[in-house]
Amino acid sequence: MVDAGELFSRVRFRRRACAGPLRPYVEHYWLIDWELEEPYLSQVVPHPSVNLVFHRYGDGPPGAEVAGVGLGLFSITLEGTGRVCGVQFRPGGFRPFLTRHGRGTVAELTGRREPVAAVFPDVGDAPHRVLAPAAEDARVEELDAFLLGLGPDEDPAAARATELAHRVRTDRGITRVEQLARGEGVSVRSLQRLFAACVGVSPKWVILRYRIHEALEQAAGTPDIDWARLAGELGYSDQAHLVRDFTATVGLPPTEYVRVAAGAAPG
Repeated sequence: MVDAGELFSRVRFRRRACAGPLRPYVEHYWLIDWELEEPYLSQVVPHPSVNLVFHRYGDGPPGAEVAGVGLGLFSITLEGTGRVCGVQFRPGGFRPFLTRHGRGTVAELTGRREPVAAVFPDVGDAPHRVLAPAAEDARVEELDAFLLGLGPDEDPAAARATELAHRVRTDRGITRVEQLARGEGVSVRSLQRLFAACVGVSPKWVILRYRIHEALEQAAGTPDIDWARLAGELGYSDQAHLVRDFTATVGLPPTEYVRVAAGAAPG
């Protein structure tokens, strides 16, 4: 999220855990309800994850879509009332569901949003069943039931991709694809093929995106952040490269983002 504090002040946002058998594939569920007097522009810096999104806007019918990995800043204007129940898959975690239903690589979904029925034809009335309950626990149970009903394939390649992406996320020392490949004893090209098939983006993109998320977290919590130092810690050759990537991803340069996160108006 570009400005999590602002979002949380406007909508009711929660993260919930999935059922145990789904945890190798699912990062978490995310639930949003809102009742707004004025429109609100929500902006999110996507993770390298596929999302399954059940939504209802105002008095419209319930719907659902599969959102591939988003390459740029995702923006949506929320108005009136609405509800969203989303599933954020782990990087690589969506692939076992995709192959089970005869689809190809996760890269085919990258940067796209498809109706869920185009990916899982037997969706039935799942959007209504997920979105209708007033009780949050009941919505979580419906999400569990829907995913368990899809029955993910056993997919060792996807599990490996998930493990590697987690390593990138948690080991700040990994700043180049060559490091990851060398640690695995494989070629860079092999990693590129694995990530395209199972994650939907290149390993280089995953490394850069996780570093931008680190920069966002630090910027939000440290107004006087030393950007040159952080650039070096995140593997950038200099501060200018971090500023360029940050601005291209977030839509604001780092110093302006710090002002916004602190509650000041953009200058």
